[in-house]
Amino acid sequence: MPEPAAESRTNPSTLAESSAPLTMTVDTGSNITDLLQRQVNSHPERPLYSRRTNGIWTDVSAREFHRDVTAVAKGLIGSGVAGGDRVGLMAHTSYEWTLVDFAIWYAGAVTVPVYETSSAEQLSWIVGDSGTTSLFTESRANMDVLAAAYPDDDGPARVWCFEDGGLDVVREAGRSVDDDTLEERRRAAGLESLATIIYTSGTTGRPKGCELTHGNFVLLSESAIDKIPEVFAEDARTLMFLPLAHVFARYIQVLCVAAGTTMGHTSDLKDVTRDLGSFQPTFVLAVPRVFEKVFNSAEQSATADKKGGIFARAADVAVKYSESLDTGKPSLGLKLQHTVFDKLVYSKLRKALGGQVTHAVSGGGPLGEYLGHFYRGIGLIVMEGYGLTETTAPLTVNLPSNSKIGTVGPPLPGCAVRIAPDGEVLAKGICVFRGYWHNKAATNEAFSGGWFHTGDLGSIDEDGYLTIVGRKKEILVTAGGKNVAPAPLEDRLRRNILVGQAVVVGDQRKFIAALITLDSEMLPTWLKNNGLGEMSLPEAADNPAVLDEIQRAVDDANQSVSRAESIRKFAILPIELTEESGHLSAKQSVKRHVVNRDFAEQIDDLYR
Repeated sequence: MPEPAAESRTNPSTLAESSAPLTMTVDTGSNITDLLQRQVNSHPERPLYSRRTNGIWTDVSAREFHRDVTAVAKGLIGSGVAGGDRVGLMAHTSYEWTLVDFAIWYAGAVTVPVYETSSAEQLSWIVGDSGTTSLFTESRANMDVLAAAYPDDDGPARVWCFEDGGLDVVREAGRSVDDDTLEERRRAAGLESLATIIYTSGTTGRPKGCELTHGNFVLLSESAIDKIPEVFAEDARTLMFLPLAHVFARYIQVLCVAAGTTMGHTSDLKDVTRDLGSFQPTFVLAVPRVFEKVFNSAEQSATADKKGGIFARAADVAVKYSESLDTGKPSLGLKLQHTVFDKLVYSKLRKALGGQVTHAVSGGGPLGEYLGHFYRGIGLIVMEGYGLTETTAPLTVNLPSNSKIGTVGPPLPGCAVRIAPDGEVLAKGICVFRGYWHNKAATNEAFSGGWFHTGDLGSIDEDGYLTIVGRKKEILVTAGGKNVAPAPLEDRLRRNILVGQAVVVGDQRKFIAALITLDSEMLPTWLKNNGLGEMSLPEAADNPAVLDEIQRAVDDANQSVSRAESIRKFAILPIELTEESGHLSAKQSVKRHVVNRDFAEQIDDLYR
């Protein structure tokens, strides 16, 4: 049993609460740019970034990055960007994204990130609602979206496109801006000042702009470095492949500068294995779906090589080995099996992640106990955490030396969680945002007594570790009055190689059912390994062998719940749910209300 990592108590009104005190002090006049200044002053030649050009990674020192940032920041000032102005940033994850983000802060302005996949309507809403006056885009394709959003050319006053040499244009505009002017702008912000407006995914309606301050990022970064120093050692490296428009990646970006960690960027997920191999990170961050796909790909690759049985046994040993670390020490027999499989299987999996990875950060959804134990069993410590855009990403996290797989950990120092009488998770502390941009009604609704209502349901154990059950608004109530959280069932279903997305339904119905889509990337491999020919998604959705495999996935998921909560029927949709189809948000969360609307007929068929 781990030592208590946070204060945990249950008061007479049944409000379980867990908190951790802040262990350091930070000057209230400081801001995010001071984190970079610190690196330049203390370790000017330390590589903060590494850029991939023609297959070669080239380091960028703290001094070089600072020089590039200040040149762009002066260009923003010279172009007319005033302190406090909102500057939009619409691009793939890249060195340029991070460069512009820091330049905006050095110029005393506020960054408004926009997913590069956003539609014209989404772009128009974010630009208009935030009052964005300047915008960086990456490509001419982004410029086409901007033109569609503003056909009358009444959009942002200043627009720069990376692909058209926009950064050089900005740098040129800053040649007449002196260092004193830039320093005055840089120093204008304090911990309480607005740093960025990040819009929510919009899965339940219009996206809302979350006001995150410099203090949110600075205090949370310093807190994490203090709490998990082994992850951010002097030679730490990480490869960023998640969208920087998302708060999770954005926070890690700032954290790496604070820690002096070398970061590489890639946005090509199809070649991420290649980039991991050449960059060789010491830790990675990903959403659970990435960890699921790595596992499924390894399993099917082994099956194709007639080694599926070996992989299955190796996975079983990895899970049992990890579980034994929590309940005592692994037996001699288990140790021997683990050593054998480390040479045969585990080392190859670690090599696929670059060969140097020792830690991983998982967020954006539940990883599940099985995968948590599997990865720890192969030698990769997964720090699963929990947070929202409104909490600057991490509110709680499992620590490498103090972890409970299956939970999302205790609060980080300076943060607190509480469970309301109805089971909702409430949050307070240095990570919590200050409100929704120009939406006082939504802000007032989200807070009570200084606590932010996360909208998630959870519980806190005797050691202060938080476990998430699901979203409060997503709880299904069957016709028989049974409350069912769809998330645990959906997470278990997605562990199957063939399952792309799963949407559990059954609100006010007689029983629970599910809509399931097939994973188009893994389907061809599965079909080949099972002696079946090529099939389109519609063909596979009606294939008896595919239906049997999905039934096995459903049966497995049902083992984790009571009969009243179990999935009785399912339908395989002959398409994929994507962001382009309107069924997924930019961070790949399912928009349930859209799925329920668009597939109402299929849902009704399940209950006929």
